[in-house]
Amino acid sequence: MKDDIADDLSPSAQIEYDKLLGGLLIEGFDERSCRSRYQFARYHRNAARVPSAYLIERLRRQEALQKKCGPGTKSYNKALKQLSSGQSINTTDCNYLFLIIHAGLGNRMLEITSAFLYALLTDRILLVDRYKEIADIFCEPFPETSWLISSDFPLNYDEFTQSSPESYGNMLREKVIGGNTYRSLVGARPPFVYLYLDGNYGFHDKLFYCEDDQQFLKGVPWLIMRTDMYFVPSLFLIPSYQDELSRLFPEKDTVFHHLARYLFHPTNDIWYSVTAYYKAYLAKADKRVGVQIRIYETKGILQRNGPFPHILEQILSCAQNEKLLPEIGATAEAAAVTAGKNQTIAVLTTSLSSWYSDQIRKRYSEHQTVDGTTVKVYQPSHEEYQKSKNKKHNMKALAEIYLLSMTDVLITSGFSTFGYAAQGLAGKTPWILFRSTNHVAPDPACGRGMSIEPCFHNAPFYDCKAKRDNVDLGKVVPYVRRCEDVSWGLKIVNQTQL
Repeated sequence: MKDDIADDLSPSAQIEYDKLLGGLLIEGFDERSCRSRYQFARYHRNAARVPSAYLIERLRRQEALQKKCGPGTKSYNKALKQLSSGQSINTTDCNYLFLIIHAGLGNRMLEITSAFLYALLTDRILLVDRYKEIADIFCEPFPETSWLISSDFPLNYDEFTQSSPESYGNMLREKVIGGNTYRSLVGARPPFVYLYLDGNYGFHDKLFYCEDDQQFLKGVPWLIMRTDMYFVPSLFLIPSYQDELSRLFPEKDTVFHHLARYLFHPTNDIWYSVTAYYKAYLAKADKRVGVQIRIYETKGILQRNGPFPHILEQILSCAQNEKLLPEIGATAEAAAVTAGKNQTIAVLTTSLSSWYSDQIRKRYSEHQTVDGTTVKVYQPSHEEYQKSKNKKHNMKALAEIYLLSMTDVLITSGFSTFGYAAQGLAGKTPWILFRSTNHVAPDPACGRGMSIEPCFHNAPFYDCKAKRDNVDLGKVVPYVRRCEDVSWGLKIVNQTQL
């Protein structure tokens, strides 16, 4: 495709880019109502990951299913009536997965992606909570239908808790569902099951990731899910899904990369702020370095953003040791020799605090770099505190995730879902800043990630087949490993990377 809108992205106004992202997207959406959908590719021209033909085929089938069974259709209205009446036998050919949204923005993107993959694997329609600002930050991903749960949904799902009678874990704990090998019901099959998969979930909740439990859940018309995690790695360990997942993702570490690019399209206000900032500060640089800073240091009982000098030194040590930024402090003679280089690096920092970017900017403005490169440092915002329930805060956060994804190289903070989202959209393996202990920067300061995939922070370590707990599931298959930034977590890697 050629875009004839002149801007600062190229000396030429004619810019070639694949607006459909290798077939992930389809033509037919109104471009003016959601400019990011078809413009995303022009800001991410270097990504080399190509979606499989089978993934594209399955996305088209899912779109047809969403249209057939989505809100406002006869099938959906009938399903709501059955749910209201407590009818346990599904008389439609539409099954649903409804995701309750409640976490911060990075977590939201990871949980929605996880839920969508699960819906894809189980032939369910994905619906998301309409009351959590999703429509304000993301365009609709599916053609001719909505993924927002309708306002007449009959259940008070905000009142559900881990101990609710409808919770799957609670049903197992109370022996409403029995059986050691094959799950069976004491009474009638429920019209819906509540899946509590937040990070503080218990043993019985985690049995969701077992084969027998997945077979049982297939027959439930409505699954209502609450999670704040990227649980995709554990889906790769469920035997009945492994062949399908291998066909969908021959490059196994591209799950979030492809699905996030398919699902998430920032609304026009957000996209305008992203592209305007990019053109003003990043477009003309010879190299763009993204630095995502999340502070986990504590003082007293409150998490603080600093300033912490040891974290500043860790960031600079990582960037300079890995040759992402030039060293500073050259002599006058060296500066004269290298002055003709005339290269510019734009550093995009994101943090709740402005102190770190101010200090990096100060160092590079007061000292000559050893190779004569000019380093300019930018930070779009500094909110001081995370406000995950504030719409404007989330809009700024999403803009910064997309700006980070437009950089050439990324430094991210370990454990941060914000960084995971940026690296996945970019398709770039980050350098990960390791968490410090006792206010001392780690050595080495950072390490290259194993893949572009996010980490499943609270993965279960229960061997469903052997019925044993505390098993290292990072050694079961070669493409699911322990995370480099969260030792108890799991992430997907490519076998060729091992």
